[in-house]
Amino acid sequence: MSSPLKDRIIKSIKAEGPMNVAAYMATCLMDPVNGFYATRDPLGSEGDFITAPEISQMFGEMLGLWCIQTWRDLGSPDSFNLIELGPGRGVMMLDILRAARIDKDFLRAAEIHLLEASPALQAVQAKTLSASPSRIIWADKLEDIPQQPTILLANEFLDCLPIRQFVGKDGKWHERLVAIHPENETELIFALSPLPYEHDEIAHFGRANEGELAEFCPSYAQIINEIRMRLWLYPGRALLIDYGPEKFETGDTLQAIAKHQKVDPLLAPGEADITARVDFSHLLHLARKEGLTAHGPQPQVIMLSELGIEQRAKMLAKTQADKGNSQAGDKIARQLSRLTAPEEMGQLFKAISLQSKTLLPPPGFSFHRKDLTDRQA
Repeated sequence: MSSPLKDRIIKSIKAEGPMNVAAYMATCLMDPVNGFYATRDPLGSEGDFITAPEISQMFGEMLGLWCIQTWRDLGSPDSFNLIELGPGRGVMMLDILRAARIDKDFLRAAEIHLLEASPALQAVQAKTLSASPSRIIWADKLEDIPQQPTILLANEFLDCLPIRQFVGKDGKWHERLVAIHPENETELIFALSPLPYEHDEIAHFGRANEGELAEFCPSYAQIINEIRMRLWLYPGRALLIDYGPEKFETGDTLQAIAKHQKVDPLLAPGEADITARVDFSHLLHLARKEGLTAHGPQPQVIMLSELGIEQRAKMLAKTQADKGNSQAGDKIARQLSRLTAPEEMGQLFKAISLQSKTLLPPPGFSFHRKDLTDRQA
């Protein structure tokens, strides 16, 4: 199977040699002409994959309560940045702002910044948030956003960051590359660099067992550094939610999804979403090394439960029943299960919170606070 981007990648490899997995992944996702994110809206039941905010409004509403409590922990500043990395179709921010109606001062103080590289998704976000009570600004880079007290959110953003892969061979780590098939110049294959990769950035891999594969995301350090610079200058807190294990594990987690089905990541570049699981332990190591206070990883089920998602589900079901919609309760129960059941997203997805040193522990991280959901409209 071919694609316009595949033909260009093959031409590039012929001219410059095999590319590492990170370069391949970045090209597939963000090429301005044929990249997956640059050319389409991939979200929702009609798209290629679905995220927690698309499953239920309750997810974003719980994060809205998290944001309100965090803003109060920051001292209720008159102006603050509410930043979302990779905001999808803007659905999560829409639900956050709905929940935030319980605190008009929060809404007046919020300056919303959406970090989005896809022009296609920016247009969708603008439509979704057209009635936002707070000012919305789009940014290409985190460092472009003005410095002030900050609340930063990222849901299923980290898994899209390009990764490098390494395979153990003769006691050393060799980088995995994307190359042209030696017997078919129209197809791509994985290959190994003939020279070992010996740099400190992958020291946490440990021993290179024969045939074992390990992954490393170069962008983690840059993101942690940007968050650190922001949270050192002004008080702030970041909440990062994604899928992955609590501790570092080896194994190939690169996957491509098209129309909700797994496909070969080398088959049709630019036609599928490509992701990899998040290495939470490495993220936390980098954050603490930079002097940030870090909490987690917290399973999504525990975080959402502490924020009051079960109570919110009951309220929604009752509201719908009062309106004569007797079937809504079953639908809401299914949504709740998908977000929180251990065999669904409840244990697979986890959250970490990074914050300025002077702040109390964050809501949703085994630190119980007065529930705000009883005040929600």
